[in-house]
Order: sequence, then C-alpha cells, then structure tokens
Amino acid sequence: MKSPKKLWLTFGLVIGLSFAVLLYYGVEIYQNAPPIPEKVVSSDGKILFTGEEILDGQNVWQSIGGQEVGSIWGHGAYVAPDWTADYLHREALFILDAWANADYGMPYEKIPDEQKMVLQSRLKKEMRKNTFDASTKTLTISPIRVQAFEYLNRYYSDIFGNNADYDQLRDQYAIAKNAIKDPQRARLMNMFFFWASWACVTERPGETVSYTHNWPNDELIGNVATGDLMLWTGFSIIILLLGIGILAFYNAQNTEEEPNDDEIPLEDPLLSIKPTPSMRATIKYFWVVTALILVQVILGVVTAHYGVEGSAFYGFPLADYMPYSLSRTWHVQIAIFWIATSWLATGLYIAPAVTGYEPKYQKLGVNFLFICLLIIVGGSMIGQWYAIMQRLGFVENFWFGHQGYEYVDLGRFWQAFLLIGLVLWLVLMVRAIMPALRSRDNSRHLLTMFIISSIAIAVFYAAGLMWGRRSNLAIAEYWRWWVVHLWVEGFFEVFATVVMAFIFTRMKLLNEKFATLNVLFSTIIFLAGGILGTFHHLYFSGTPTAVLAVGSAFSALEVVPLVLIGVEAYHNYKISKLKPWIQAYKWPIYCFIAVAFWNFLGAGIFGFLINPPIALYYMQGLNTTPLHGHAALFGVYGVLGIGLMLFVLKGLYRQNVWKDTWIAIAFWSINIGLMLMLLLSLLPIGLLQTIASVNHGMWWARSAEFMQQPLMNTLRWMRLWGDTIFALGTIALAIFVVGLATGWSYVKDKYDLKKVDKK
Repeated sequence: MKSPKKLWLTFGLVIGLSFAVLLYYGVEIYQNAPPIPEKVVSSDGKILFTGEEILDGQNVWQSIGGQEVGSIWGHGAYVAPDWTADYLHREALFILDAWANADYGMPYEKIPDEQKMVLQSRLKKEMRKNTFDASTKTLTISPIRVQAFEYLNRYYSDIFGNNADYDQLRDQYAIAKNAIKDPQRARLMNMFFFWASWACVTERPGETVSYTHNWPNDELIGNVATGDLMLWTGFSIIILLLGIGILAFYNAQNTEEEPNDDEIPLEDPLLSIKPTPSMRATIKYFWVVTALILVQVILGVVTAHYGVEGSAFYGFPLADYMPYSLSRTWHVQIAIFWIATSWLATGLYIAPAVTGYEPKYQKLGVNFLFICLLIIVGGSMIGQWYAIMQRLGFVENFWFGHQGYEYVDLGRFWQAFLLIGLVLWLVLMVRAIMPALRSRDNSRHLLTMFIISSIAIAVFYAAGLMWGRRSNLAIAEYWRWWVVHLWVEGFFEVFATVVMAFIFTRMKLLNEKFATLNVLFSTIIFLAGGILGTFHHLYFSGTPTAVLAVGSAFSALEVVPLVLIGVEAYHNYKISKLKPWIQAYKWPIYCFIAVAFWNFLGAGIFGFLINPPIALYYMQGLNTTPLHGHAALFGVYGVLGIGLMLFVLKGLYRQNVWKDTWIAIAFWSINIGLMLMLLLSLLPIGLLQTIASVNHGMWWARSAEFMQQPLMNTLRWMRLWGDTIFALGTIALAIFVVGLATGWSYVKDKYDLKKVDKK
C-alpha cells in the first residue's frame, strides 16, 4: 500500500462495491417497506380511513415539526415521547382494560396475575397478527382496535389542541397549546400514528418479527429482542477487533514520518502567498459563521430549557412565539449551516492559494454564492416558522416550510436552492484548481482527492431530493440517512482530511508523498465502513433483516480508524512546537488536536456505545443519541470548522501577531463546556433511560412519569454548568473574530519572523 496507483485502485473498488450493496438493499427497502393500505376497515367491512388520509396525517405531523416533536421509530427529539412506543402501549392498556372489565368485571390492574397472563397472550395474538390483504391492499382491524383508535384520537387531539386537562402534560412534553388548531388535522395525524405503530407490532408476512424488527421493546405486546440482534452484535464486535488488529499491524509497519527539524523552513512559507481578491472575499463568510454560532448557542440554551419549563423561558410564554419544535429545528439546522459554510469558505480560500491562479469573475462568484447562502438560511427559517404556526397548506409546507425530517428540515425549494449553491461552489473550486492538476508532482493526487470529495459534497446532497411529500416513511428514512450519514459523516470527513493535509504540506510540515499515501489510505479505511455503515441508522426503520446484518458489520469498521487517533493528535502537537513561527498557527492546530480527541470520544466511544444492534434496540431515541450527536457534530465537525476558520483568518491577517487572551478563553471554554454538558447531564440521563428501557420498555423510558422525576430534573439542570461555560466560549470567539476586524485581537506591529526566530 505504498503505491498511489494501488491505493487508487483499492479506493475505486471500495466505492464501487459499497454503493452497489447500498443501492441493492435500497431496492429491497422499496419492495419490503411497511405497506400503506388503500383503506383501513373494521371487521364488518366499514371503511375507517384511507391510505390517502394516512399520508395526509403524515403531512400534518411534518408541518408541526415532525421529528422535532418527539420521535417516530426512534428518530427525532427527546422531550416528548416516541409516539409509536407511546401509542402501542396505550392501545395495549386500553384493550386489556376493556377485556378485563368485560370478562372479570374489573380493570386490568386489579385482576389476578394468572388472568393477566391469559389476557396478555390474547393481546399478542390480536396485535401481532398481520391482517393486511396484499391483493386488495386492505387492512382489517377488529372492533376493539377500532375503539382503541377512537380513544387515542381523542387523547392525542386533546394534547395537540387546547384541552386544559392536559396543560401539565403538554408542558412536560414541551408541546405548545393549539399546536394543531384544526381538529380534522389532528384526526389525520392520529391515522398516521396508527399506521406507524401498526408497522412496529405487526409481523412481516412469513416471519415472526415486526416490520421494525420488534422495535420498540415492550414485552406486553410481544416486542422483545430477537436472536438476530444478539448474533449480529457479537459479529460486529469480532469485526471491530479484527479491524483494529489489521490497522495496528499496518501502523507498526508504516510509522508516520516525524518532521525533520532541518527540513522545516525558518520562516512561514504561507507568508509568500498573496491573497487574491476572491480569497479576501471569503472573510464575510466567517463573519456570518461567527454570528450563526452565537445564534445557534442561544437557541440551544432555549431548547434545553424547554426540557424543564416546557412552554416558557423563566416565566415568559416563549412557546407562543417560538415553540420547542421551532427552536430545536433552528438549533440543529443552523449548526449544519455554519459548519458547512466554514468548510465551504475554506475550500474557496484554499483553491486559489494552491495554484496562485485567480480565474476571471472568481470574486463575483464567491460574492454571489454568499448572497445565495444568506437567502437560503433566512428563507428556510421564515418558512419553518410559518409551518409550525400552522399557516401553510400541505403542499406549501413541503416546498417552503418544514419537511419534518431531522437534519433536513428545510422545505424542498430551499433544499434545491442549496443544491444549486453547492454546484456553484464546486465550479468555483474546480476552475481555480485546474492549473495545478496539470502538474506531474505528488500534489496532483491530493488535488484529485480534493476534487473528488468536493464533487461528493455537491452531488450527495441531491439524495435529499429523492423522497416526495407523500413517500413511505421507510423510504424517506433511507434517503435521509444518505444525506445525514454519507454527506455529513462521510464525504465531509474526507474533505476535512484532504484540507488538513494541504495545510500541513503547504507549511512544509508534511512530506507531500507521505501525505498523499496517508490521505488515500485513511479515506479507504474510513469509507470501507462508512458507506455501508449508513445502515446502522436503519435497523428499525421498516427495513429487511439483511440491513441489520450489513449495517452492524460495517458500522463497526467505522470505529477502527479512530482507535489510533491519538497518534494523529500527538503528531499535530509536536508540529506546533517545531519552530517559533508555527506558534502563529497554535490555535488552528490546537483545534485539529481537539478534533482528534472528539473523534475518538464522540464518534468512537459514544458512537459505538449505541451502534451494536442489541444496544441500539434499547437505546434508540434516548439521550444516548444526543450524547453522541453533540460530541460528534460539534466536537468533531464544529471544532474543525472553527479551526479551519482560524487558519483562513490567520492567512488573511498574516502580518499581525494574535493576542492569545480571547481565543484561549474561547478554545478551552468551548471544549470544557462541551465535556461538562455531556458528562453531567446527557450521559447520566441516557444511561438511566437505558436501564428503564431494558427493565420496562421504551414507552416508559420516554414517558413523562419517568422523565419528570426529581433526579431527572436535577440532571437536566446540571447542563447549566456546561452550557454556561460553553456559551461564554462562543462569546469569546466572537469577540476575537470581531477584534481581528477592529484591531484589538492582534499586535499591530508587522510580524517579523527573523526577530521571533532569534528570540
């Protein structure tokens, strides 16, 4: 693996085979998704509702925030329940009570255990039997399930409406009063809840597991862990150990070459690069990045506070103007916007810097793209406010409002607009870098990978256009994770690896040949697990069992390259100490070191905590997910975005020596605050929920009764320490960035490298 040609062949093979498998099982998901019946009828033939009404109900759910208001199949927000787990358990209790009163003259809870077991056995047969007729596309349900549907329709209509009896529960769920103003809309959403829950308990034809592989766990209805979950969990651990062994062997034979002190230049090589007009034009991107970080943190504080005061912010009725579902939507979406903007702007800066070539109208293109990004950010946020306030119809909501899917909440128009913007970004990148590709030196391999990763970033976002307004939820989930996993966790990671390699090779701190081999090998290892590892998000999303097998095996490989991440961190730390002039890049390099740490902890430890099938079976939709999400999304991608921003700002303010005070406060506060947020709150809450899920069921772990216990409230308040320190760090970062424009963040004397070296 010391030949670039062999590495490129291996890279092509990994990409080709992985996507062939991914697409093959995509076809299987299309063919085996939980069916949406054309009509749902009672056993006497009366039509209760139609498939079109189920899809209308799905659109209602999307319009109020969808996965930002509780979760469906475990995907979504964490304050309100998982509606499928909640619906199933409440339906089961209603049926058992009705039977107990009819047969024994008393409620279910009061009858003897022997009689309870009889009714439970009867319940499982009632709920697990698949009564969908594929030939007529008709689903038939018994009279008792019809009664349960009507009972739950009233219950959920009251919660999402304004029934005063549910004010406290609504507050605990952080659901605004009159979240759904039209009772008919509420009834439609309950039809969607019925279908999504039916898929969770009804057995697939010819099998003894439900469409969601018996998720959510609830012994009352027979949803228990299967042998497949145990088998593939064990297999994933074996794959992990095997991968670690192979990588350790490879690493021992190919130890990273430490920089030779004699080969390190005495002066900063980057000072010779004169910023072009388009490079200077990227500065405004980073001003917006800084502003969005502050807005995102404020929204995060509000969103977290809704967990303890569901309809207000320290007494102020904030939910009347910005409900929890909206604050969480903006909090997540703005994070993706500012991280992506930072990375894209870094690419626009580096492309001309690599070649020294400024294409005609490049600055105009950079400025035009900036305006487009502002319109997308502002327009999508306004559309989401109108959607959640129930001021849009189904079609208008889909195009301009809220699609209801976490991480891709923005309306389809804004998605398409963003895709066009990414294609424009790709064109700007390629036209600036093309002259360097004609060279025959080692850098052409890095440049090729740079362009491939840039193409992937632009192209793979198009997966977000592959589902429609009325697509089956299982199919929408398949494509959604193409965007979230492949786009964000996949090719952005490759892009970041290449960009950091460029930075260090241009600073003459890494040998170009070695950097090329390292980037190619790292990319192969990462994508070998990362592409098919997409399936670990889809274990329980209405997919065939084969998806569980493939996902568990390959997602374990995602952790393998993170095991030796400490070597990378130590290497970067040593680089920062080699020459005095490198101290000018201390904080970008420190960010790269922090990224290595969070990659290991957030993506590695916390990621693998929930990835094995048996673990995720009990943990999907609990606070162990945002534990991984915060540590990986902000710890890895966010801190890397900040590091790239600082690197570019250093290049744009190259003649000045930075003052360390504010940036030091920012760096340490952000990282310490994030760690406290995780360890004091999200981790203990998630572990307590996991115990509750194992012992009683997912419905209990997400219930208001469990989540509103004094201990859980105390743990939620414990986030205040980490959140406060973290917020202060982002404020310090903003002060530092503004100070670069105004002059208080640097020494105004010209940066004299020779004087520094003498010192």
